[in-house]
Parts: sequence; C-alpha cells; structure tokens
Amino acid sequence: MILRKLPDNIVNQIAAGEVVERPASAVKELVENAIDAGATRIDVVMRNGGRALISVSDNGTGMSRDELELCFERHATSKLPDEDLVHIQHLGFRGEAIPSIASVSRMNITSRNAEDSTAWSLSVEGGVRGEIEPVGAQQGTRVEVRDIFFATPARLKFLKTERAEFGAALDVMRRLAMAYPSIGFTLADEKRIALRVTGAQGELFDAWLDRLGAIMGREFAENALKIDSLRDGVQLSGFAGVPTFNRGNATMQFLFVNGRPVKDKLLVGAVRGAYMDLLARNRHPLLALFLELPADQVDVNVHPAKAEVRFRDSGGVRGLIVGALRGALAENGHRASSTVGVQALGSFQAQPLQMPLQTRMPSAQGIGNWAQVHQPTLTSGLAEESAEYHSPLNLSEATPPYERGEMAPGAAVVPNTAEVNQQVADLQSYPLGAARNQLHETYIVSQTQDGMILVDQHAAHERLVMERMKRAVAEKSVQRQMLLLPDVVEMDELAASRLCDRSDELAELGLVLEPFGDGAVVIRETPAMLGECNIRGLVQDLADDLAEFDSALALKDRLDDVFATMACHGSVRAGRRLSIDEMNALLREMEVTPHSGQCNHGRPTYVELKLSDIEKLFGRR
Repeated sequence: MILRKLPDNIVNQIAAGEVVERPASAVKELVENAIDAGATRIDVVMRNGGRALISVSDNGTGMSRDELELCFERHATSKLPDEDLVHIQHLGFRGEAIPSIASVSRMNITSRNAEDSTAWSLSVEGGVRGEIEPVGAQQGTRVEVRDIFFATPARLKFLKTERAEFGAALDVMRRLAMAYPSIGFTLADEKRIALRVTGAQGELFDAWLDRLGAIMGREFAENALKIDSLRDGVQLSGFAGVPTFNRGNATMQFLFVNGRPVKDKLLVGAVRGAYMDLLARNRHPLLALFLELPADQVDVNVHPAKAEVRFRDSGGVRGLIVGALRGALAENGHRASSTVGVQALGSFQAQPLQMPLQTRMPSAQGIGNWAQVHQPTLTSGLAEESAEYHSPLNLSEATPPYERGEMAPGAAVVPNTAEVNQQVADLQSYPLGAARNQLHETYIVSQTQDGMILVDQHAAHERLVMERMKRAVAEKSVQRQMLLLPDVVEMDELAASRLCDRSDELAELGLVLEPFGDGAVVIRETPAMLGECNIRGLVQDLADDLAEFDSALALKDRLDDVFATMACHGSVRAGRRLSIDEMNALLREMEVTPHSGQCNHGRPTYVELKLSDIEKLFGRR
C-alpha cells in the first residue's frame, strides 16, 4: 500500500461523520453559529424530518463576500482571534461545521453584513462549490441544507423516523432557547410551529423563569426554587423544582456550562447526590442549572459535538452544585421542630439502630417458623415521621374504629371491647402484629408482642400490587376493566407517539390506549388490579419510562420498571382512611409476599420499634 493524502472532500465527509451525526446535529451547529453572530431572532424550518430541508435564518451580523467564500474552507473560523484554545468565548470554534455539512448535502448560504449594500449567495453540492452571486436580502444569514447525506447514502439508512428526527432537533432548540432567553426562536415543519418563544426582557432570573416556564411547562415555574450561588469564582444560577415535583426520568434536567448545553456525568451525579435523601431512586427532579466559570477552568474541546466538558476542579464544581441545591431546598422546605418527641429522636437518629423483626407464625396456623427478616436502618426521613407520631393526637381519631362503635366493613355486628382485645392478642403474634390505628391517614400503627411497627401504607401496597402484576403476567391472567368514560390524556407529541408505538405490548399488561390527535392518547381500559388509579399520572410516567428504554427493546425485557410505575399509581394512596380490617389484611398479605420489606423505589415499607427502644426515648431505661 502507498501512503497518500486524502482528497479534501473525503476529509470533510469523514469529519461530517463526527460533527453531523443526524439532521439535529446540523441544526445545532447552524443555530450556534447564529447565536455567535449576535442574532436576536433565529427561525428554523425542517421538511421530512430534516432529510429534504433544513433552513436556518437569523438577523445576526452577517458575512461579507470574502467571508462567505472562506466559510466553506475547513477550519476557517472567526471565533479564535488569538488562536487560543484555552480561553474559548464562543459556542463554535473548530471551523468544521459548514464544510462538513456542505460535503454531504446540497447547501446554500445567503448573507449580508451591515457594511454591504447587497447580500451574497453561494451554493455547494456534495463539496463542489458553485459561483458566488449578489442577491437581495436583509442583514443576517440564511442557510439552506437540502438532501442531507445524499453524498453518503449509507448514513441515511441509520436515520430514524421523520418524527423522531424532528423531535431530536426540537430538543436541541429547546436547550439553546433556555440558555439564551433574550433571543427569539422558532422551529417549524410542514404541519405546525413546534417551538415559538420571543426574546425576554428584564432581569436575567425573571427572563430565565419565563423562558423555562414556556419550555418546561407552567407547573415548573410555579414549583421552582431559585438557585444563585458563587464559590471560588464559579457561579451557579438557575431554577430547581421542589422534591415533590418530579418525573420518572431525567429528561427534564438541563445543564449548561458557559451557555453551552452539556450532558456531563459529573453534573448529573451532583444533582442525584443533592436530592438523594429526598427522592426515590427512580424519581428525578426537574431543573435547569447554568454554570459560569473562567474559560481556562473548563475544557470544551473534548469531542467534536462539544456536548462533553472537563473541569479543572471537578470536586469543587460538584461541591458547589450539591451545596447550592441542598441550601435552596432547606431554605424553602425546612420547618423548625420544637416538640420533645423530635428532640428525643435526635439522639436516636445520630445512632441508628438495626432492628430485626422476629418472625414466627402462631403454631395454630400450622406454618412453622419463619426466617429472620432484617429491616433497614431508620432513615432521617422516617425518623421525622416517627417523631410526628409522638406529637399530641386528636383523641377523637386516636380510638380504633371498633371501639368508637363504628361498623367494620362486612361485619354483621360491632365487636365489643373484649372481642377486640382478644383479636389483638391473637394477631400480635403474627410477624407484623395487629393493626391498632392510622396516623395522618398515611401510616399504620401495629402492635406486636414486644413492640410496635409503623407501616407506610402506600409504599407497602405498591410492592404488593407490583408482585400481583408479575404473577398475573406470568400466568397470562391479566384482567382488564373498561372505563365508563374513556380518559383523554394530553402530553408531548413525542411522548404520545412512544406510547402508541407500544400499544400492543401495553394491552398485554392490561392498559388499552389509542392515539387521539397530535399530542394526546385516549385510555379505554386499565388493569383491573389497579382499581381506581391516577390514570393521567400513570400514562405520563409510562411515557417517561419509554423515553429511556432502547427503542429496540421489548417491554417484556423491562417489565419490572413498567410494573413499578403501574403499581405506584394503583396503590392505596397516602391520605386514605383505612378500617382496622383493611389494615390487618394489608399486614397479612405483606407477610406472605416476597420483597415486601421494601417498596418499588428501594425505601423501607415498615419500621419496627422494640419496646426497649421506646422506653429509651422516654428515659425508662
């Protein structure tokens, strides 16, 4: 073999493989060029998911005739005036995007700057340049990319559907629109305008919140906490949602470094660490964080797509993010507690106890000895709830329903006190004891022979429902219930499409849905075992789950995730009043259900307090 230099068009096509992976990549590069050119309005039009046409128009500074000719040359750029790759001040700087895109498409650029009396137009087809011509146009630049990848047809085979490619471009545009609220953006295809935001005015944080509300939803703006923290010359700004406002995946987490949208593992890990004690493992907060730091403290020249960065002081950056988020959450959500119970539990939290549960079924049941079940350490969150247990109770609610004379569901007569006491004596020999009452319509208090158990009714029932669903699917016996009035759920168009594409598989799990126009689905049947569930929340969370799944992966390969989502919305909710019989039925089912010691999110479903532990809290030991 003879060593030789490759032709320029082949070099550009190789570069295009890194820079222009799909139409959305071309949109990103061209819109970033418009931002660097000082544009205050950027309009993007796509046809056939970007295959037929990508048009990007802006009102930026524009280019002169000579600059227009030069921009098609490889590594020609105006963004490194001092040839300094350390202090990068622009989104683009490589000078690869234009020649790379032009080498695999039919491209035309029309541009005019403030000094010229006319605009200039130049076309390139598959890397072959035409003649530059004067044309009439306003100041700014319009780039038209037609028949992308016609010069590399193999790449076309790897593109996804029109909707998916357009959706990827929409995601790119949304991220850039968040970072630059003073710029107006539009994105349209043959049918509609998918994104339209006007340039915001006023104070930066107000402009950010308006823009984030327009893109992430009005509910985010209503549930967002302001983040504004400075440490060692590194500024962290933005907004983060309160913990109770969360989603089933991390698609609504947006991170920016010096105005550049990035997907960085360090930043994602910092967010997870900040919310670790506040959210379940499979729930994710919504946020948009903007990190500003000196250019020499971050390396953006890691990959041609510029989506990854490297920090000189990664530990300091992570600490800033965790500290700022935790500080904002504490400031907006912390309540000072002054009860004696909370103070007593303070020492209990400092020295958490491992609390084994003695599990022996009554011999009369003929079941024999049960295995030891070790419970997880009492976490700070559960300790706080336990502290609330020691606060004064409403005596009208503190008496069990039986002793208030209320009829138990399905009972012919109201048991007297002696009968209730005998029932408690019998049931407290069970591993999870005898239900005695309910706190805040959320926690079941159960009495055992040597202590008490506090059960999170929603978390426990969640696990039970999930295990039932697993058994029903394994036995191919999923029962469905038809809704009297079908429920229409509106959502993002891409999310609705993902659900409809998996409708056959979802039907096998008991959820029957159909498309209902753009951005909506209609629910006709739900799994019977879910009962009355939050259908809208369930469908939205399932759509979030599907966004994270491999599109080629069947749902049967991710059944645990789907079951967990369904079970969450079909479980006994916190805030529902239960009868004593219902509480005991829940406890008994937990005792015979695998993995019932933890919910589908990894949290404990119950905590046992031995009598000796309770006596220590009151100074009896």
